Amino acid sequence: MEHPELVVVRTFVNRIEAELAQSALEAGDIDSTIVDDDAGGTQPPLWLGGVKLLVRENDAERANEILNAPNP
Repeated sequence: MEHPELVVVRTFVNRIEAELAQSALEAGDIDSTIVDDDAGGTQPPLWLGGVKLLVRENDAERANEILNAPNP
């Protein structure tokens, strides 16, 4: 069975912003994953590339629509 490719839909400055966006995607029935490089928050100086929010490639267009929608 082939696994769908994950793509980055947004990069955030911190994990809290990424988790808020992830919640919006969950409300839209889109699974997502957060990836950061700061050793789980224990080594903030390791963070160089931001906190990435990833979705399946076939969900990327809908995820962008959700993330680009104006806040109510």
